[in-house]
Amino acid sequence: MKDIIDKFNNYQPYINGYENMKRASVLIPLVKENGKYSILFELRSKKMRHQPGEISFPGGRIEENETPKEACIRETCEEIGTNEDNINIISPLDIYVSHANLIIHPYLGEIKDIRNLNINKDEVDHIFLVPIDYLINYDANIYTNDVKVVPNENFPYEKIPNKEKYEFAIGEYPVWFYEYKDYVIWGITARILENFLNFIKTN
Repeated sequence: MKDIIDKFNNYQPYINGYENMKRASVLIPLVKENGKYSILFELRSKKMRHQPGEISFPGGRIEENETPKEACIRETCEEIGTNEDNINIISPLDIYVSHANLIIHPYLGEIKDIRNLNINKDEVDHIFLVPIDYLINYDANIYTNDVKVVPNENFPYEKIPNKEKYEFAIGEYPVWFYEYKDYVIWGITARILENFLNFIKTN
């Protein structure tokens, strides 16, 4: 028992199975203009291999030996062309785990000055701002999809109750859509945004 207790000394629980999942970190960047706050979004470059031309928050992969917060700051600096002194991290937000084996650590922060950004055009086509008041009052459309288990052809049905008749639970995957001018914010970005806005509304 002592050996077990010693192993769990200073143990920090995380997400079961994270070792085999992709991990990323993003920033919800607040920007103050004319006395009011907006959220900064990126339109991803059409040169990108993944999600070209889609809207996202600054962020990306968490490198080995890097904390989620460090990754958030590094990726933001690389993508919008700023420095760490121009970013004020306010708080971590709820961790998001997708059905596609992806863990995302979102952070809320402030970009103090956006006048001298040097956008990385290889990754970001351009940035744009959406007023927080607009987003808080926006009635987002939600579309709920089913998430089903599709057993592998070699799945050992003979080892479980009811064999081939076993019914795997069906999950739900809601997708939010926010529209602003000619922009459509959806997918994981909209889900992280919705989580933040819901916290603001209820606290």
